[in-house]
Amino acid sequence: MDAKTAAKATGTITVGNKNWEFPVYKGSIGPDVLDIAKLYGESGLFTYDPGFTSTASCESKITYIDGDEGVLLYRGYPIEQLAEHGDFLETCYLLLYGELPTPSQKADFDYRVTRHTMVHEQMSRFFQGFRRDAHPMAVMTGSIGALSAFYHDSTDIADPTQRMIASLRMIAKVPTLAAMAYKYSIGQPFVYPKNDLDYAANFLHMCYAVPTEDYKVNPVLARAMDRIFILHADHEQNASTSTVRLAGSSGANPFACIAAGCACLWGPAHGGANEAALNMLAEIGSVDRIPEFVKRAKDKNDSYRLMGFGHRVYKNYDPRAKIMQKTCHEVLAELGIKDDPLLDVAMELERIALSDEYFIEKKLYPNIDFYSGITLKAMGFPTTMFTVLFAVARTVGWIAQWKEMIEDPKQKIGRPRQLYTGATPRDYTPISRRK
Repeated sequence: MDAKTAAKATGTITVGNKNWEFPVYKGSIGPDVLDIAKLYGESGLFTYDPGFTSTASCESKITYIDGDEGVLLYRGYPIEQLAEHGDFLETCYLLLYGELPTPSQKADFDYRVTRHTMVHEQMSRFFQGFRRDAHPMAVMTGSIGALSAFYHDSTDIADPTQRMIASLRMIAKVPTLAAMAYKYSIGQPFVYPKNDLDYAANFLHMCYAVPTEDYKVNPVLARAMDRIFILHADHEQNASTSTVRLAGSSGANPFACIAAGCACLWGPAHGGANEAALNMLAEIGSVDRIPEFVKRAKDKNDSYRLMGFGHRVYKNYDPRAKIMQKTCHEVLAELGIKDDPLLDVAMELERIALSDEYFIEKKLYPNIDFYSGITLKAMGFPTTMFTVLFAVARTVGWIAQWKEMIEDPKQKIGRPRQLYTGATPRDYTPISRRK
């Protein structure tokens, strides 16, 4: 623990007539933590915390969330300020190095990332091993893991230089892999990255350009894509980030760790939430059917729930959703979309959620997944690509968290314990005597 987290007090755990004291650490902001690392050694007891929702699994300086107040900070900077005034690569630099870059540092970082965007040419043959109808997230998980076979000169986690090279390579190459996954799924040729385009514009160009004609990236859509990347860049110790840290704690190479995070992100309760929100809009189908579904959502005896509303962490308005709402309406206005039934349903649901007493009382505000799903659909991405785009954005967060863990002298291999409720010891019975 550093000076800021030095023990300020002790807490006592009492079980029966026995007491054990443990140090309490105070972070720079947020709840204090009770250090129970020695609990088992001193008492023979484990704690029980399914989902680890009350457990701090690490010490981190990267991202802070206050769900009750609707606050999200990257290295102390409010997400609203970064999304409004910065760009994604500036956010990447901040997450990796801890400070916003100077002009010369930003230019150097942009240059290094931009010139790492191409992937090994043999990767195109690797893609051909997938079925044409494979889900893009299956392709992404496999291809990110395969990077360690193509770039094994940056897999020595004990070498700080190799760690940084691997970090830059992933930030640069994951968008290229994502665009390749998209192109592969629709049967179009891969498009090489262009060094004269910025990060978001380059990604859109790789997704939508074709060899037969010139493609000009719409600056409004590029800015929206950049903002989406910023908003999804990191989110503290969520499921996929914890997966990356757990995989990394074993000493696995960084490409394998990010592939593990990608696999976790694919889950519908995590990265697939915006896809689920859009599927919900399709299920509702038309504005006149909204009352029926809202009524079901309000019925405590009905298991149905509206996707894209409320958040496990945020008990206030998700600060990312406010920015995403603005971005969503900018994109819709730019594209002039007026006759899309799904978007009509989305806008009416948004109106209800922001004005209906039930939603306000329950704090079921539209979340970032609600708005990002609508935005990405309007931009032309199929729903199967939504989680892929999330993975592109989150790669830098995963890398920053992995790098912080590797450089933490206190880190050790992750080993959660369990409450065992299975069979007690019993003797083996030969198969001839079993009935």
